[in-house]
Amino acid sequence: MLESKLDENQGIITLYPGDELREADFEYVTRLADEFLEKGGEIKGVIINARDFPGWESFNAMLTHFRFIRDYHEKIPKVALVTDSVVGKVGEKLADHFVAAKLRHFPFDDLKDAQQWIVEGKGTQQR
Repeated sequence: MLESKLDENQGIITLYPGDELREADFEYVTRLADEFLEKGGEIKGVIINARDFPGWESFNAMLTHFRFIRDYHEKIPKVALVTDSVVGKVGEKLADHFVAAKLRHFPFDDLKDAQQWIVEGKGTQQR
């Protein structure tokens, strides 16, 4: 299950993956983002906060995740991977080639730095 929180004041969607990611998780995040954008909101960034990457429940769940990235990478300027998983470091390097959003990795305990980077453009690591 993927817990999703939208901070409308900051324009940040924070995702907390718990178990394996499901199709329904990304369908919900898509609705959350669409409704906020339709109301005139601006999404400044997405934070993915998980000590470890839980993987996907199914192949369809992975495809739904990739569709979300494809559809929103130009609408969301920053993505912070707040994780101790190797996926954070690898994802940061791969993102340069596939997405328009700036992607930055932060250690799991640096959630506040990630929020600050999204809102103010500051953080502990620069890319």
